[in-house]
Amino acid sequence: MTTSPARILVVDDEESILQFVSYNLRKEGYEVTVAADGDRALELAAEAEFDLVVLDIMLPGADGYEVCRRLRAQGDTPVLFLSARDTELDKVVGLEIGGDDYLAKPFGVRELLARVKALLRRSAVRVPENHRDDTPIEAAGMVVDEAAHVARFGNTDIDLTPREFELLACLMRNANRVLSREQLLKDAWGWQYVVETKTVDTHIKRLRDKLTAAGVDPAVVETVRGYGYRLAT
Repeated sequence: MTTSPARILVVDDEESILQFVSYNLRKEGYEVTVAADGDRALELAAEAEFDLVVLDIMLPGADGYEVCRRLRAQGDTPVLFLSARDTELDKVVGLEIGGDDYLAKPFGVRELLARVKALLRRSAVRVPENHRDDTPIEAAGMVVDEAAHVARFGNTDIDLTPREFELLACLMRNANRVLSREQLLKDAWGWQYVVETKTVDTHIKRLRDKLTAAGVDPAVVETVRGYGYRLAT
């Protein structure tokens, strides 16, 4: 029996983020509807049922908090807040008015998809079969568990920032393949990958330092001159 994919409403007034989020959710097999303001989001929610709402806070018309309050008055559709405001108070307010999770901008593709998948599972909504699974990645003696956000070499944890973690995960998923700086930016920086490509070089240097501290030979991250990087196994 065929099961319909989860229906997700994405609400954001920044066109670049709206396109980035909707593209990646559709790529995962979800059915996506978009809105660029709070009033339109409420209209769409009144016209159809959604399994999840990905909701920016700063919106024209009704803001994200107001949209969430009104959605909560109608039902219990999970709400994932997106916001450039990353203070503890903002998170508390968002969760107290009925939000289910809070993702601060900037965010990467993997983190977005993991949050969406977790919320849909929590609400017992079917996740598409082509969705990436949570199996830890293993390469070059390292293990990256994206679900737990943990990286290890043997019994030693590798202390990484979120961006370094995303870079390592991307390199390990594509072990022995050369990845351009643009590819790494898109995967690890997500919608904010308009930053300069030299940013990748800076973060790769820091990643190598962290690998060295954990006992990993930093040479496993090879520089491919004029193009990008490769994780050699």
